[in-house]
Amino acid sequence: MTTRDSLAALMYESSEIVADWGGYGQPLFGDPEARALSRVGVVDVGSNSVRMVVFDGAARSPAYFFNEKVMCALGAGLSQTGRLNPKGRERALAAMKRFKLLADGMELPHMTVVATAAVRDAEDGAEFCEEVLRETGLVIHIIDGEEEARLSAQGVLLGWPGAYGLICDIGGSSMELAEIHDNKVGKRVTSHLGPLKLKDIKGGKRGRKAHIRDVVEDLHTQMGPQHDRLFLVGGSWRAIARIDMHRRGYPLTVQHEYRMSVKAVQSTAKFIEKSDLQKLRQDCGISNSRMALVPYAAEVLARLVKVFRPKDIAISSYGIREGLLFEQMPQALRDRDPLIEACRFAEAKEARIPGFGRKLYEFVLPLFPRADDAKKRLIKAACLLHDVTWRAHPDYRAELCFENATRANLGGLRHWERVYLGLALMSRYSNRRPSAQFKALESLLDDKLKREAEILGRAMRFGAMLVIQQDAQIGKLTWHPRKKVLDLRLEKDNAPLFTEVAEARFNGLCSALEATAAVKICR
Repeated sequence: MTTRDSLAALMYESSEIVADWGGYGQPLFGDPEARALSRVGVVDVGSNSVRMVVFDGAARSPAYFFNEKVMCALGAGLSQTGRLNPKGRERALAAMKRFKLLADGMELPHMTVVATAAVRDAEDGAEFCEEVLRETGLVIHIIDGEEEARLSAQGVLLGWPGAYGLICDIGGSSMELAEIHDNKVGKRVTSHLGPLKLKDIKGGKRGRKAHIRDVVEDLHTQMGPQHDRLFLVGGSWRAIARIDMHRRGYPLTVQHEYRMSVKAVQSTAKFIEKSDLQKLRQDCGISNSRMALVPYAAEVLARLVKVFRPKDIAISSYGIREGLLFEQMPQALRDRDPLIEACRFAEAKEARIPGFGRKLYEFVLPLFPRADDAKKRLIKAACLLHDVTWRAHPDYRAELCFENATRANLGGLRHWERVYLGLALMSRYSNRRPSAQFKALESLLDDKLKREAEILGRAMRFGAMLVIQQDAQIGKLTWHPRKKVLDLRLEKDNAPLFTEVAEARFNGLCSALEATAAVKICR
């Protein structure tokens, strides 16, 4: 933790401001157990790629301090030879040597390395692990299919506390299923439905589809009915999601929390089957090595949704690596909302007056008397983030807010919620609507939500004029929606803050509400 981070944590721990945290509890990123997780290194030795990730930042919703992938295809040809791909093995060893040097340079206290299907199935898998240990000092833990399923499911829970449904993680040589409910991982199964294995199935396309059908039916028998949400984990699924976005002309290309229906998946599978794959690869920005596996993965997904019939389908960018981080978290941290914890961390690190976001939230909340818990959560997040881009040039602050909210690595946000948050933060800095660059994203919100986000932004814009310190009473708003009157009550000592500029911003808020202003200075 930097000196600024430590000071911010101490400010949050101050006894003067911890009385009420609005139902979210005191921030935990300053807690010793959370600080121990502030930088965690993980290496995933998969059948198709070897990736190193270093998590940093707010432990409940980590930032990717370092993220590098090397496509090794360790599992290519494994079905015929029973051994790891020799060229892939060379590349993987080179990658591990590089990752070890990087970890040492970052002074990581520990790096967890796990290997999945290719290494566990290959007759020379143990030999490869011994070579890596000898050359780098890194211990590779070979995990079985059910453990891989459990860790992937935990990765989903990192981003979706309280999520329920079926997790499907596809790698190069295997595919795992796991059910989640009540923040716990239930039944788990594994299969050999990885694209690298499917390439080697005899009988061509007809034989492969028959094999997929039989295996998926067997998985369904083992797992039982699973008609809730289907969470898709893995690079091949993300590539299919990108193609689905391209097919639909979808405006926001963030893959995490992207939703698809069963019908959309089946349409996209047919679209892939009929497309020129090279052109499709270029149009969607997918690598050659990944695109080579996509048609096989699409066949699996089409059969999977046909058999399991989930109510909807969500893409998760979080998987086994995030599951390994989740494994190390204390339960108190697991139970926290990843969005709110990340926003609190950003405020503590970047805002001019850390802690003021909570007071601003209390100030603006009366404007939204019908807000449910989900909406209050978004309002809370916006207030915590309202000042974190103050260092940016004034001409670009508003658009930078919108860009960050819609595309940043924030867990627990649906796509329309990202746009809502972005529009609110943009309106906090400017009365202008999004530029043409962002205009298409507004289509994810209906007119009511757009207006609501703009009102929130104008309320934050005005409330920020009344700040003195993080625990100050900044005034009180009372909204009378039937009378269309907005009352502002200010204490006498704070009245000098209500200058011409502040009054203009208050009138702007009233205009957005189509309300009459009423200001009272208490004696």
